[in-house]
Amino acid sequence: MSSEIFLVSSKAAVRFSRIRAKTLGLVAGLSAEDLLVQSMPDASPGKWHLAHTTWFFEHFVLGRDPTYKTRDPAWHFLFNSYYQSIGPMHARPQRGLISRPSLAEVFDYRERIDTAVNELLSRDDDPELAELIELGLQHEQQHQELLLTDIKHALSCNPLLPAYQDRKAALPPASASLMPLRFISGKEGIVEIGHRGEGFAFDSETPRHRTLLQPHALANRLVTNAEYLAFVREGGYREPGLWLSDGWVTVQREGWERPAYWQDDLASEFTLAGVQEIRLNDPVSHVSYFEAEAFARWAGARLPTEAEWESAAQGLPIKGNFQDDQRFHPAAASDDGGLLQMYGDVWEWTASPYISYPGFQPLPGSLGEYNGKFMSGQWILRGGSCATPRDHIRASYRNFFPPHARWQFAGLRLGQDQ
Repeated sequence: MSSEIFLVSSKAAVRFSRIRAKTLGLVAGLSAEDLLVQSMPDASPGKWHLAHTTWFFEHFVLGRDPTYKTRDPAWHFLFNSYYQSIGPMHARPQRGLISRPSLAEVFDYRERIDTAVNELLSRDDDPELAELIELGLQHEQQHQELLLTDIKHALSCNPLLPAYQDRKAALPPASASLMPLRFISGKEGIVEIGHRGEGFAFDSETPRHRTLLQPHALANRLVTNAEYLAFVREGGYREPGLWLSDGWVTVQREGWERPAYWQDDLASEFTLAGVQEIRLNDPVSHVSYFEAEAFARWAGARLPTEAEWESAAQGLPIKGNFQDDQRFHPAAASDDGGLLQMYGDVWEWTASPYISYPGFQPLPGSLGEYNGKFMSGQWILRGGSCATPRDHIRASYRNFFPPHARWQFAGLRLGQDQ
């Protein structure tokens, strides 16, 4: 093995160990009961996340060797997520029923697969292997965020409203002043968006292509709790003219009156640090696309398109409030000029549906199911959140959820035509 290839393999091994250990760190304070509960069909138990991310490496990395034998073929059925081309899987809404294998067995599973992957990295310099490892790590980082959002939802369903982490250490300091909202003109004319080809990207971020932007502007910061509270108090959830038809049906069916996790008093909210006072200058979070779109309409504005957002984000440093800061809660904007909070704090809903870019080609084989088959009925979010690892995000990153989803750290930035 050449020194250059050895360096690449060594870096991959270090990154593999670091990210896999980070996942274990996120669940270190949780009990076996915490990690088994599934609070709704859209969420998964923590134990399932731990096993599924391990299965991904076992199947797509170790399974490239035709002589590889899994310890228990039944686990393939339990921990496959949605890869129909490689076999059936356990029903997603019933993942909370998988009391066995035990949590101890899942931890042992992770350890055994980690050892096997590290051994493979020490002797195999195949570039395709390195690409698969990186895809698996990016996949693991997505599940790190889901671990946090899913356990937050599960704990919120407990009448005791227990905290995930220490309340005193968790939240960033509250901001005493509100950053004035102003609009900053964006680029217009033909621009390029999509992954530039340097470093990792999911297939849905490609190919880079040209698109036309009309004159527009983006708000300099995210919408705050105070601004959203005004929408609530002025009857925003009772005015059908503000809502898309499907959104209004959802509001009526679900009985929505405020963002997820806000309490009845409209003064407190459930956080990963337990119930806390709503900090009015922090970004509003846990709102659906329907809610974000209705608020923007109420505010006399609109949601940005994903092309407008990406055009503005290109070239900006990736800094902000991320998972790495271990706050797991959005923070108010700081006064440093220009477009603020483009990365971190909350995912930003856009006005763009999740569809393919011109010339899109999914990954070959079963991995082609990773993104492309979800390009129906989903909406794009951009920028990452306080639960996203900092080195996981980039300007071209396209997150997507159905328009009713609100258990993720999702908020909004206003846009307008000019």
